[in-house]
Amino acid sequence: MNQQKSKKRAISGWIVLNKPYDMTSTQAVGKVRWLFSAAKAGHAGTLDPLATGILPIALGEATKAVPQVQDGTKVYRFAIAWGSATSTDDTEGEVVAASDVRPDQGALEAVLPRFTGTIMQRPPAFSALKVDGERAYDLARAGETVQLAERPIEVEAIRLVSHGPEQSVLEVTCGKGTYVRALARDIAEALGTRGHVASLHRAAVGPFTDENCVTIEQLEATEAGPERDALIAPVSLGLADLPEIRLDAGQAGAVAHGNTILLTGAGAPVAMDECWVSFKGKVLASGSVEFGQFKPRRVFNL
Repeated sequence: MNQQKSKKRAISGWIVLNKPYDMTSTQAVGKVRWLFSAAKAGHAGTLDPLATGILPIALGEATKAVPQVQDGTKVYRFAIAWGSATSTDDTEGEVVAASDVRPDQGALEAVLPRFTGTIMQRPPAFSALKVDGERAYDLARAGETVQLAERPIEVEAIRLVSHGPEQSVLEVTCGKGTYVRALARDIAEALGTRGHVASLHRAAVGPFTDENCVTIEQLEATEAGPERDALIAPVSLGLADLPEIRLDAGQAGAVAHGNTILLTGAGAPVAMDECWVSFKGKVLASGSVEFGQFKPRRVFNL
């Protein structure tokens, strides 16, 4: 059958997707890319198939801001099912250990401060981390015993949302590289019981939150063209957590060609690890400031 291929568009911006349950992040990107006939698309931070919530999907030039978004703070709401540990630390795995202990609310709240600040965490065996060049989950599925090394993670805050004898719901605000499944496992063990993640929802990634997200159903129900395109957030939203420096026409022209520029004016910064520059509201580049000079790392062609 000779089907006309739809023309790919050089469209740029963000779709702040509320990823549905039982869909991989790669599938979600493919679906969004197809719906917008986008020439280029990617996501800022994998979300497990069994998790729902914020999956920022970058279209076109927004892909250049993916590293900044991935480094952003994340908020997760998750339920711990008490009494059983699984091979995957969620509902997908087989039960590998059980306990009759059901923690009371007081004990749970008392242990949470131990899981805030900079803590050491051992990632789950079923994770995308590499061991001698192989994905840990591939080795685990093949029946190998995978013991990943502990590593430091940042947990800004963790609070109890609701508590029951069989399940408790918590909300955690954390940094890059935190495994919520490992957090649930370790909290249960600290309470002298076993536990696994029964449900997981990512409520925020950097500047992207539940408040500004869309669903696959919403995208499909909106007519293709200007109406659907109106659901695309600007490229600058991905950089919203970083300082913005506004440039004049001369400076903007130099940065557009990848050149370092001197920042002038009374309030001009002297040093910044990470920031972005704009001209007339449009993103020009992300980079750093050293000795009063802006050095572009990534130039956006918008």
